[in-house]
Amino acid sequence: MIAMILAAGRGERMGQLTRNTPKPLLKIKGKPLIVYQIESLVIAGVEKIIINTGRLGDQICETLGSGENYNVDIQYSDEGTSPLETAGGVVKALPLLGKKSFILTNADIFTNFDYCSLPKNLGSYDAHIVLVNNPKHNLDGDFVLKNGQVLDSGSNMLTYSGIGLFHPRFFKKYMPEKEHFPLAPLLHKSIEDQTLSGQNFLGYWSDIGTPERLDEINEQYKST
Repeated sequence: MIAMILAAGRGERMGQLTRNTPKPLLKIKGKPLIVYQIESLVIAGVEKIIINTGRLGDQICETLGSGENYNVDIQYSDEGTSPLETAGGVVKALPLLGKKSFILTNADIFTNFDYCSLPKNLGSYDAHIVLVNNPKHNLDGDFVLKNGQVLDSGSNMLTYSGIGLFHPRFFKKYMPEKEHFPLAPLLHKSIEDQTLSGQNFLGYWSDIGTPERLDEINEQYKST
């Protein structure tokens, strides 16, 4: 199994914390955020991880290297100083991701999600995403989950966790004719075609989007 970790974002909301350090290398309990993701993916049997990098990306490469210390093959997709946004970054990395379904996850989330719980294959779907109960910073949610299928609207809205299983055809089918583009519009198109499935994860999950959220988690660890 192959996975891709999205790590090219600028982390601008983190303020001074990311002035000289890329967001994926910010630490929880002394360990970089991205390392938690790598370790969880390896436990789930992932053998190869693609990481896209942008500003200060050389620090990520120097820290993680080839993945030898984590028992996984790590390769990099460098986007330079102009990140291609979520989906654009995946499209650039497609030659490294092969022809089968791959796990896609954000570098800046902290969770105990078990990647083994993702479906073994997508069947007739193009993608499968993991949804979580709405956090305080996204109370309106993003999507609805009904009988395993993801919908745009309805009751009991949920939040996209930044975790999913994607087939390369998803990106080839929906990508626009431009280099920089986010993932959300592609997900909505997949919903229209009824080719997006999902699951509701009820365990621990946090999007490390602000210094306050990072501090909150580190404080929780101090008390355990």
